[in-house]
Amino acid sequence: MPTIIAHTAVVDPRAELEDDVRIGHHCVVGPHVKIGRGTRLENNVTLTGHTSIGRDNRFFPGCVIGAEPQDLSYKGSPTQVIIGDSNVFRECVTVNRGTEKDEGITRVGHQCYFMANSHVAHDCIIEDRVIMANTVMLGGHVHVAHDATLSGGVAVHHYASIGCYAFVSGLSRVLQDVPPYMLAEGFPARARCVNVVALKRKNFTTPAIRAISEAHKLLYRSKVGVKHAREILDVEGNHLPELETLFNFIENSALGKHGRGRDRRSSAANNSNSAAA
Repeated sequence: MPTIIAHTAVVDPRAELEDDVRIGHHCVVGPHVKIGRGTRLENNVTLTGHTSIGRDNRFFPGCVIGAEPQDLSYKGSPTQVIIGDSNVFRECVTVNRGTEKDEGITRVGHQCYFMANSHVAHDCIIEDRVIMANTVMLGGHVHVAHDATLSGGVAVHHYASIGCYAFVSGLSRVLQDVPPYMLAEGFPARARCVNVVALKRKNFTTPAIRAISEAHKLLYRSKVGVKHAREILDVEGNHLPELETLFNFIENSALGKHGRGRDRRSSAANNSNSAAA
């Protein structure tokens, strides 16, 4: 099908649009924007900056994608937003482009769902099939692994990571990394139990879920530490890749500042004027 552009939309002639793109009334598309086949922009959507969007995405009214990062050190360099295929961005979602302090790219994978007023800050990486509910706020440099879910009103500190298949309960304040497979909640958020419902929905085997549950008890109730937990589970014959994913994640988190494995900044950097928005 041909591309359809509403007569009230403003689309720069240098923008690259594939076939079957639909752009609604009062949308604005900048000169360095690329839009893949089948993507649909409802009314009042703004795509700006060096932004590349894959196929079959849908943007609801009020979305702003590719705007400058909310970082006081940003000086206007041509950083990017790269978005994959089949994502949904509901009303007033914002995705800011990257900064020079990281790879200069904010990335969104495939088949994600961003509910109204959620915010993806500069240099974030969102993997596939992530769900962010209403008003979720990610600080800069946050990584969210595949199949994670963040409930309404969650606020994530910059440089924090959310592991795969994790669930963060509504209104939680995430100051540290959230391990994979766990359900976290609180102010600040802590891993309270295993996200069993999601694991069953994703067809995890019963032995894998049982082993992850035992690891949670050892780590967060008995508090024996990763090394001892590994030894105990190895003796019991639980040599599973899911456990290695969990243990490696936790060990990496301990290497960063305040339980954020990716936060390896010096004290001088911590005192910079960067805004973690």
